[in-house]
Amino acid sequence: MVREAKLLNGTAEQYQALDEAIRTAQFVQNKCLRYWMDNRGATKAVLYSLCKDLAKEFPFARQLNSAARQASAERAWSALSNFYRRCKNKEPRKGYPQFKKNCRSVEYKLSGWKLSPDGMSITFTDGFNAGTFALYCNGEARHHILNSKINRVRVIRRADGYYAQFCLDVERKEQGEYTGNVIGIDLGWKAFYTDQNGNSVECPKFLRRSERRLKQHQRRLSRKFRKGAKSQSQNYHQQRKRLGKVHLKVQRQRRDWAIKQARCVVASHDVVAYEDLQVKNLVKNHHLAKSIHDASWSLFTQWLDYYGKVWDKAVVAVPPQYTTQDCSNCGHRVVKTLSTRTHVCPT
Repeated sequence: MVREAKLLNGTAEQYQALDEAIRTAQFVQNKCLRYWMDNRGATKAVLYSLCKDLAKEFPFARQLNSAARQASAERAWSALSNFYRRCKNKEPRKGYPQFKKNCRSVEYKLSGWKLSPDGMSITFTDGFNAGTFALYCNGEARHHILNSKINRVRVIRRADGYYAQFCLDVERKEQGEYTGNVIGIDLGWKAFYTDQNGNSVECPKFLRRSERRLKQHQRRLSRKFRKGAKSQSQNYHQQRKRLGKVHLKVQRQRRDWAIKQARCVVASHDVVAYEDLQVKNLVKNHHLAKSIHDASWSLFTQWLDYYGKVWDKAVVAVPPQYTTQDCSNCGHRVVKTLSTRTHVCPT
């Protein structure tokens, strides 16, 4: 379980210290990956040992907490494990591990940080001396943080500031209200979803609605870019942050919409069945890729599964094969083209 709180009231020097910690974590992760490339067959324990050698060799790596260095090695090992798994399953895209170029987070385990007794501030105690930051979160989130075991603390840099994610060792279970209702959901990008009774929810299309503003900020960023310059101007970086905030707002709008819709659907039904669409295959159609990403089906279905587990309700992912061709009454299969929008049962 993850609870998030924004880090505020920090000075420029404190944020610079967090940036140095993030860059160091990226350095350790890339060094672990480089070592694996040069020494195939290296295990996770060998990467842990490499972290100690890096601390001895590079003074700035020694400033990062030892547990944070191990967490960076675990990130590299996670990428390697996924690569081995895809090779073993003979998947078409193996996903060869790549070096990180713009890492935005650093992860601490049980050391390198200290939370205040009231949960209002957090202090980072590693060699970068970032100091104390105020934590702003609602009362429920603070209650969970103070009354749960904190396994890890992850610092994330985003376009509008720095955030702390608390990974808690707790399983969320709540008593749901059982209504006896059953719903089947057909996902789409014109109507966000349509149930078996023909009721539909309109797709908000947050990206489409923000495209004009995004294009304006992108043009301003392009005008400030100096080709061939070793480093860009301060105005360029300020405009880059403005563009990032617009993208971040669209991302948060999608997330908020998906959470609210999923919560509403699961709360009012005991059984929920939805199409288990393979989004990574659907977006290969470049004419529909933007609309498919804008619909955020995967995020919606993830939260359907989450609330199903929280309230102990049945949420079923149905394979999408032939769902538009098989009759829901008799099961007879009627082959249709994409232009055919109405099913006519032959029996």
